[in-house]
Amino acid sequence: MAVTQIAAFMSLLDVSIVNVALPSIERGLGASAASVQWVVSGYALTLGLVLVAAGRLGDTLGRRRMFLIALSAFVVTSALTGAAPTMQLLIVARLLQGIAGGMLIPQNSGLVQDLFRGPERGRAFGILGATIGLSTAAGPIIGGLILSAFPGPDGWRWVFYVNVPIGLVGLLLASRLVPATTRAARRAAHLDLVGALLLGGGVLSLLFPLVSADTGDLARGWPLFVVAMLLFAAFAWWEGRTVAKGRAPLLEPRLARTSGFPAGSGIGLLYYIGFAGIWLVLALYFQAGLGYSPLRSGLSVTPFALGVAASAAIAGRLVPRFGRRLTVFGLGATIVGLAATAIVLLHVQGDAAGWAVAAPLLLGGLGAGMVTSPNMTLTLQEVPVSMAGAAGGALQTAQRIGSAIGTAVLAAVFYQVLSGTGFDYQAAASDALLFACAFMVLALLMAVAELVLRRPRHLKQPALGQAHMHHV
Repeated sequence: MAVTQIAAFMSLLDVSIVNVALPSIERGLGASAASVQWVVSGYALTLGLVLVAAGRLGDTLGRRRMFLIALSAFVVTSALTGAAPTMQLLIVARLLQGIAGGMLIPQNSGLVQDLFRGPERGRAFGILGATIGLSTAAGPIIGGLILSAFPGPDGWRWVFYVNVPIGLVGLLLASRLVPATTRAARRAAHLDLVGALLLGGGVLSLLFPLVSADTGDLARGWPLFVVAMLLFAAFAWWEGRTVAKGRAPLLEPRLARTSGFPAGSGIGLLYYIGFAGIWLVLALYFQAGLGYSPLRSGLSVTPFALGVAASAAIAGRLVPRFGRRLTVFGLGATIVGLAATAIVLLHVQGDAAGWAVAAPLLLGGLGAGMVTSPNMTLTLQEVPVSMAGAAGGALQTAQRIGSAIGTAVLAAVFYQVLSGTGFDYQAAASDALLFACAFMVLALLMAVAELVLRRPRHLKQPALGQAHMHHV
């Protein structure tokens, strides 16, 4: 479990760690702000593109094998990214690194599904949830520390190089410690290539205009949203047809009827719309608005990261007892914490702002830790083991789409308020955080609705999974 978390932490850390390095990359390579933004956006795009297909490959080929292949690819692409001599090659390397990260992430949730049962699975998902939340929150801090340690014009390269020694150690340990898992039963020994292309095209059409929003392309990219909806509809039709022919689909249609999966995916989507964008907003406020260094800006959000780390692992152990109520309580605490942070930022500025937001950010982090890992457990607990990789990939895809939407929307709100108020950074940051809270309120309403409609369940071995294991 610990070995797989090294890989999960690295791959998700690279989503947020690069934000603080963008000015250094821009200066070091003499690139434009629009092209530098693709260092962040390109990684998020290709990562989200391959999650479900990579999860299905893990279901089909064996998760240990896919884990080792993906981790090896991530180490190589991290080295290529750090060594890139031009902006164009850097973007290409980041696109490839995103593919490797997208191959790696679903193997983690799939291995948890394979190797743990009952309440132990809840604890394992608690650790995975803590890793996911902490990697996103810790990115700005670790990025700031690396840039402080390597202050030269090429210091940004170590943001990528740091993955190489960690990944090599992870590879060595994984080859010795991660057990081979039984391959899922298959109706046909093939990957649903047409399904993968339809789903990949839909995700690409949805994410591309969103990750291009910072370069001003969102308005021109709206026709792609229509294309995305058509491709998703075609994907749903094709998967039903594939099942009817007795072949293995990319994403099993039964997941839509699996208890907890649809609601949990929706909660994850809405939560990440609010969650992902707050780091960009706070980084813009602290660095551009208050003149903080990247390290000081990262340290200012440390209380949130500490709150996530403290509560996520504990919350994973409490899922069997409290179920969806944990998600409801966690969302409520996160909303209160972020709303309080928005109010504090509106009234406190200068050096005192970083200290003044510590308590409300800690509260928000404690709540966030109770959202991520319990929601993952409740979403995947009744998914059959044979679908674990694809289902985990689908959940992560929903979260990555939410992250892309949130980053685009909150950045747009921030800049809109900034220009409309004569560069009032306090108002811009406060309004953007309140906007994030609005999406989390929607996630809270969805969680409450599921809690009311379904009687509280104790965590249990899924019936379909039991049938599958009996068959094996």
